[in-house]
Amino acid sequence: MISGNEFLRLLVASGFDFFTGVPCSLAKSLIATLEERGGYIAETREDAAVGLAAGAYMAGKQPLVIMQNSGLGVCVNALASLSLMYDFPCLLLITWRGYQGKDAPEHLIMGDISPTLLTTLKIPHQMLATDSVPEAIGWAAATLKQTSKPVALLLPPGVMQ
Repeated sequence: MISGNEFLRLLVASGFDFFTGVPCSLAKSLIATLEERGGYIAETREDAAVGLAAGAYMAGKQPLVIMQNSGLGVCVNALASLSLMYDFPCLLLITWRGYQGKDAPEHLIMGDISPTLLTTLKIPHQMLATDSVPEAIGWAAATLKQTSKPVALLLPPGVMQ
């Protein structure tokens, strides 16, 4: 497993410098690290976090938005009618609740359809694995620069401490 501190180090090394989102226990070590160092803006809704990320991008930042996959459903319109339409790139770190049909019942449907929903939105995405985190973050940073569109990394259980 990767620590939140190491994950953040990789993000910063890849140019990410603005962090917002809605908390999830699967990313708690990253969020705790961000809160300790300062510079994390907690949001109550994922669509609001996407809006903050768009503003941060216009101010010259490279944003990251943390959310559960249930939050992906909440922010579909903000992604489609703001980020995708107007070329506001941000990295979506999406915790994958309901991965492989394992979780509380309320997470199972979104867990099943999350990759399909990202594909439908035409948001490039990869699943994180413990042995590929640096490469996946590098891919995300390069893809953001190339496309000027959002990119997603799906974070299943067991990857981050």
